[in-house]
Amino acid sequence: MADPYATLGVSRGASEDEIKKAYRKLAKELHPDRNRDNPKAAERFGTVAQAYELLSDKDKRARFDRGEIDSDGNPTSPFGAGFGGGGRTQGGFRPGGGGFDFGSGGGDPDIGDIFEGLFGGRAGSQAGGFSSGFGRRPPPAKGANIAYRLRVPFEDAAALKPQRIQLRDGGTIDLKLPKGVETGTQMRLGGKGDAGPGGNGDAIVTIEIEPHRFYTRDGDHIRLDLPVTLKEAVEGAAVRVPTPEGAVSLKVPAGSSSGKTLRLKGRGFHGKNARGDLLVSLMIEIPAHDAKLAAFVADWDAEENPRARLGV
Repeated sequence: MADPYATLGVSRGASEDEIKKAYRKLAKELHPDRNRDNPKAAERFGTVAQAYELLSDKDKRARFDRGEIDSDGNPTSPFGAGFGGGGRTQGGFRPGGGGFDFGSGGGDPDIGDIFEGLFGGRAGSQAGGFSSGFGRRPPPAKGANIAYRLRVPFEDAAALKPQRIQLRDGGTIDLKLPKGVETGTQMRLGGKGDAGPGGNGDAIVTIEIEPHRFYTRDGDHIRLDLPVTLKEAVEGAAVRVPTPEGAVSLKVPAGSSSGKTLRLKGRGFHGKNARGDLLVSLMIEIPAHDAKLAAFVADWDAEENPRARLGV
């Protein structure tokens, strides 16, 4: 994979918020649902997700910055691209005595051949408990990660109901949603990616919470406009209110006006530390053609000006 910073289009000194913002922007642009006729976009979507996975992990990011692992998370070679770098080291190791010989010409030494001659095996083998340490190769790479997009019903996300996802190989897994789940939350399924010489890659599942026809999300809270009759608002009443986990009873205080907000504790989304509430705003519905109501208001002259606080 390319440099993860370049993949996300951020500098190496970018903050966590800058990295997260860049990822969300790219994930939205490259989402497979928006690029059904562009397979390269879907491929890049997976690359972006992999880059974000590395840079969002503080430990992995620090190890990558120090050159201990590559952009795929695999350990790097202890000598980088090769032994000796740009400066040429002459000669080699002289087993007959005198240690290293820096005087002879003839090109750079073959480290593997040197240690094979000394210890009777390839570089990196052990003899008598001694490990050469030179020429050690990184472990074989794992298979590629596979990106999935899982659409979750609003009420299921609020209640953290398990979700079943079908994998590319035809298998299914029931996912347990985490607290604090939101659109863009990613879940990793170890070993559910493509096969590779070093083992299977992972499945990266990005959550997308579907909008609801009458609920709206406000952080960990849920907002709901609840229609009530004029009689219920004037006299007060116990009314039924829908919640993500079933209807409950709510007491409407007498003399309630439209816009009055009542709170149902613990009926919102599960946050990482606590659960949010359901915030119910009362909306008084007036029937369009009610003769008795029309006759009542015709003889009713309210002395209070409800717009006085607006200065009119």
